[in-house]
Amino acid sequence: LERSVDLVLEHAIKVFETQELLAAQVGEILRGLGDDVARAREHDLHEQLRKLKERLPQIQDIWVIDAEGSPIVTADGFPAPRALDLSDREYFRVHRDAPGRPVFVSALLRGRARGVIFFQLSWSFGDAGAFQGVIAISVLPEYFQEFYARIGRGRDLTATLLREDGSVLARHPPLPSGLPAPQIAGDFAREVAAAPVAGRYRAASPFDGVERLIAYRRLPHHPVYVTSATSIASIRDGWIFETASHLVFGLPVTLALFAVTLVALRRTRRESEALAQLRAEAARREATEAQLRQAQKMDAIGRLTGGIAHDFNNLLTVVTGNLDLALRRLGDGADARVRRRIAGALEGANRAAALTQRLLAFARQQPLDPRPTDANRLVAGMSDLLRRTLGETIAVETVLGGGLWPVFVDAPQLESALLNLAVNARDAMPAGGKLTIETANTHLDDAYAATHAEVTAGQYVMVAVSDTGTGMSAEVVARAFDPFFTTKPQGEGTGLGLSQVYGFVKQSGGHVKIYSEPGAGTAVKVYLPRWVAQSQAAEGDPSAAAMADAAFHLGDGRTVLVVEDDPGVRAVSVEALVELGFEVVEAADAATALRALDQHPEIGLLFTDVVLPRGVNGRQLADEARRRRPSLQVLFTTGYTQNAIVHNGMLDADVNFVGKPFTLAALARKLQQMGRPAA
Repeated sequence: LERSVDLVLEHAIKVFETQELLAAQVGEILRGLGDDVARAREHDLHEQLRKLKERLPQIQDIWVIDAEGSPIVTADGFPAPRALDLSDREYFRVHRDAPGRPVFVSALLRGRARGVIFFQLSWSFGDAGAFQGVIAISVLPEYFQEFYARIGRGRDLTATLLREDGSVLARHPPLPSGLPAPQIAGDFAREVAAAPVAGRYRAASPFDGVERLIAYRRLPHHPVYVTSATSIASIRDGWIFETASHLVFGLPVTLALFAVTLVALRRTRRESEALAQLRAEAARREATEAQLRQAQKMDAIGRLTGGIAHDFNNLLTVVTGNLDLALRRLGDGADARVRRRIAGALEGANRAAALTQRLLAFARQQPLDPRPTDANRLVAGMSDLLRRTLGETIAVETVLGGGLWPVFVDAPQLESALLNLAVNARDAMPAGGKLTIETANTHLDDAYAATHAEVTAGQYVMVAVSDTGTGMSAEVVARAFDPFFTTKPQGEGTGLGLSQVYGFVKQSGGHVKIYSEPGAGTAVKVYLPRWVAQSQAAEGDPSAAAMADAAFHLGDGRTVLVVEDDPGVRAVSVEALVELGFEVVEAADAATALRALDQHPEIGLLFTDVVLPRGVNGRQLADEARRRRPSLQVLFTTGYTQNAIVHNGMLDADVNFVGKPFTLAALARKLQQMGRPAA
């Protein structure tokens, strides 16, 4: 009896811990998504939940319910039944009335959509402690009952899973169908009150009136108990039978021993089957934990970089802006040593800015400006740059696939990613070698997607960068995308190159995979989703090549309103715009900016930071300014975008943006792209 109840307890612990990990993974998927964004992405979210559900046979469904009790997405059906009102369910009300409480275990329920009987495990979710809704996992009682049936096969054993209030969740032998399920009260409540964690007692069953010896255990961290019981009659009958056999029969002792051996063998086989199930459950749990650890690592880096990026980029804007302006003011006739030293300082500041961008790229928090792009054209255009960068000892070959599909990516970021991969390949070939860049149309099927997290089956464009270098061991490949991990000597690498590639590809909805063996070279394959829209033609580098690096006197006396809370950054911005021929009005916050807009009808351009003090961000300021003056042009700048002008990692369609730190030339190019407002 004790062995049986311990086995039942271990099984329940594994199942409930697996559901905790699953709920945490669903919470990570929902992090930062509002209800509207989640509903817009319902199909993608449904596919992710469906894959999670298929791995766990004990689950009937996974629900994400908004704060009003309406389903947002489910794992079992698409689209979710929006008309279904779940606000009266107990598992919803307890979280709505007390956000942040631990997991709630419901009594048995009958589903309103399909009539299936289940019990619900639920958790509230929301940012900064606010109640945004409920994650609910529907667990099938049959999963427990099948396990209990295998344990009790051939023996007079019953097993029960129940809440601490005595509500039965699952039992073998099974209960008569129908709801509500009965409660175990009386003896159970008294024994649990005296010994809450574990115990054993003798009582008559409320289901069939049979007197049994009952052992119970409480699950850690959950208001749930398991019991295992055997009837007093079977214990007594077995004792009488065995005693009589010993007294009456001497000869059949050998046969009795043989029978006991068979019983032990059958019991061992049953317990082996149960342990095999536990091991499988542990393996699934370990895989879920690994995915959760990766998500937590990404989130930690994101919080770290997001916290410092804004202030750090403000400082770099002051440094690079002043150095750039100083270098231009010196002119060609200045002392060459002074120009060289200012240029060196400017290069160091730009390298610091690039380091911050790499951290933001890995954390998937850089703003992307994707366009339909021809990868063949982009790779062909990089060939000369790669040959100059990699040196004469590296032979560069491109193998471009015919009829290549377009992709929807940020072309400069893709160029940067390919350049990072090429430089890594060069470092792996110190004595020279061959680097090959290959493009092709490909398809990632359901079997591949099932074994790779965050991959959706479908059509992709593959860009592969391979080398003939030293290769990597399996341990190095497993850590290659970790930030700050590098195999280079100290001081020769930041360990952020591959991290930037990984973050950019994932933020673009793609997948990246490394294939390598020591001494056999390395191939890094980047898979980008096929762009299927027909209304836009693919393009390479949109118009940057056609723009001059310094487009001065763009203003021609036009007036621009500069809104920036950092005095140093504001001063640099004002001087840069004056240098470009603009008249400038300054403001340190949104309220001052709106007053200036009303006082200066000649203002035609708003240049504002996204992050502003006193509770109003740059996007809100721009919306109010355009409401007052619809023809007003707006240019945003920031060192950390948050979610004001960026959603799902992509710049909003109506946004003009220049990132901090910016140079005079970068600001001029962006203003030239914007042009003059229509009359």
